[in-house]
Amino acid sequence: MKDTYKSITSASEEVLYKDRNSKFYGYAFPVKTEEEINTHLEELRSRHHKASHWCYAWQLGKEEFKYRANDDGEPSNSAGMPIYGQIQSFEVTNILIVVVRYFGGVKLGVGGLINAYKTAAQMALENSKMITRSIDRVFVVKFNYPEMNTVMRMIKENNLNVIEQKLELDCRVFLSVRKADADEILKKFNSIYKIDINELDI
Repeated sequence: MKDTYKSITSASEEVLYKDRNSKFYGYAFPVKTEEEINTHLEELRSRHHKASHWCYAWQLGKEEFKYRANDDGEPSNSAGMPIYGQIQSFEVTNILIVVVRYFGGVKLGVGGLINAYKTAAQMALENSKMITRSIDRVFVVKFNYPEMNTVMRMIKENNLNVIEQKLELDCRVFLSVRKADADEILKKFNSIYKIDINELDI
């Protein structure tokens, strides 16, 4: 069972690819929402307000993916899809790649554009620090105070990650568990009398 995904840790430094006087500036950003994507796009349009095109592709999700590729006025599939192809090639997600073009007066043709946008996207990704993260499921364990030692022993024995805990008379502990281990952990907690465990949909 695949329970990891790859992303980048922080925004890449600006990269530059040139072809026949046209300049292609490449950027990669880690993102989690479309709102974040729009913020980065607006910022780059403002910074490069004299550019001719702001082409991009993004992908969101850990297991089920949502993506978009935008040619921004370039010939169909000559910009957005070559950028998205690099996202697929590097197998990264939760990412936005933008390539900003300044037209240099010489037309590159569709083949030249595909190569330029692909190369600028590749350079931005190569200039980024990759990280592999686990896909986790989140559980809440509910129990009464007398069961505290049993629950804490189980957490320690299985090296579980506690996100949050509310230890009063009516106790709750929130756990983050790797997807591959989740069913086994669920079974272990369910086997203990007076302890209730449920998965949270987050």
